[in-house]
Amino acid sequence: MKLITTCYEKKKKQTFIREYEEAAEKVNVENKVVNLYPNIEYQTVLGFGGAVTEAAGYVFSKLGEENKKRVLELYFGENGSRYNMARSHIDSCDFSLGMYAAMEDKEDRDMQSFTLARDEKYILPFLRAAEKERGESLDIMLSPWTPPAFMKTNEERAHGGKLKPEYREFWAEYICRYIEEYKREGFKVSRLTVQNEPAAVQTWDSCIYTAGEEKEFIKDALYPALVKHGLSDVKINIWDHNKERVVEWARTIIDKETDRMIDGIAFHWYSGDHFEALRIAHELFPKKELIFTEGCVEYSRFDADQLYNAQMYAHDIIGNLNGGMTGFLDWNLLLDEKGGPNHVQNYCDAPIMADITKNQLEVKLSYDYIGHFSRYIKKGAKRVAFTKYTSELEMTAFKNPDGEIVLVLLNPTDHTMPVNIRINGKIIEFEVHKNAIATALL
Repeated sequence: MKLITTCYEKKKKQTFIREYEEAAEKVNVENKVVNLYPNIEYQTVLGFGGAVTEAAGYVFSKLGEENKKRVLELYFGENGSRYNMARSHIDSCDFSLGMYAAMEDKEDRDMQSFTLARDEKYILPFLRAAEKERGESLDIMLSPWTPPAFMKTNEERAHGGKLKPEYREFWAEYICRYIEEYKREGFKVSRLTVQNEPAAVQTWDSCIYTAGEEKEFIKDALYPALVKHGLSDVKINIWDHNKERVVEWARTIIDKETDRMIDGIAFHWYSGDHFEALRIAHELFPKKELIFTEGCVEYSRFDADQLYNAQMYAHDIIGNLNGGMTGFLDWNLLLDEKGGPNHVQNYCDAPIMADITKNQLEVKLSYDYIGHFSRYIKKGAKRVAFTKYTSELEMTAFKNPDGEIVLVLLNPTDHTMPVNIRINGKIIEFEVHKNAIATALL
């Protein structure tokens, strides 16, 4: 067994690799045990990734060539995070340089003025470079923060408002046009969320839906438009907001009529764990994807404690995976030294930050912690069953397509935790360092 451990002491991170021998199981080994059951399988993993926002693309554009190469290798390279997924926004979001839309002329029903010039400036170059580094197309998800102002009840991009009923079909056509333009540029748009955070009125780009309104929009406008444009392979994910209302939203929207139209449920982390909500949703709708589409360390809520922030990521990823999560998409891949740019100063942390005035990168501990999952749990991996001897250790386990078992363990305590892995009649003894994350490859 190979064990990769990352620990953080005295504000310094260290990663080390050790090999451990298997031994025949002893009858009396019953304490400090983690049992692994590779033949008991659960959900299949789609992959890992992050958001290429306009902010991330802008910061990337300001880096020198060497640091651009380093960012790409860190996230998409074989020796980096190995990300295979990405998310971006339809028109502007808060992590944009300002508000914009691909088309703002309400008289232009043929969309002659529609243009992705703004995306072409920062977002698409970052995506192209990422795909080149990855060596294959990324699995891209697009999400709207709001329709253009003229389609909304409050006549502005910010402060909520709703989609006017008379614009439902036109808004669906607009979304299809966005996807088609991405495809013309050579990108694979695999997924779509209906609305980012449909229950939040924000000072930035936002739009409100009830679950019933989202269902009606999907059924009567969005799904028919996708079919009409030959885009029925683009998977629709509902909700795209915090976990605490995943069950209610899904039960309202998914029924016999809409089941074939909806492929998954997207969720964020900002209202707490609610891992049970994912388990319930998975039990109710076992064939639906459960994709984490956003989470970040907001400066308005958290400080700069790298260990706490990294452990928060690992705790959430483990809980989500054990609850049935099939894909993980972090928020901004890259931000500047302020935690932006953000057109309403809603600054936050990112796993990689850049001081663009000095052309310097800072790789946060959260980057390493996320990597303990994304580097080793491969696309197509299946979660497998386990039991553990203590709640002090958090863990999840997967079987990769090649049969390799991946066990990720988080020890957030101030003391070393011993572990005896029992698998297939063998025992492997090791320890997980205090305040550390470890990935065991068996």
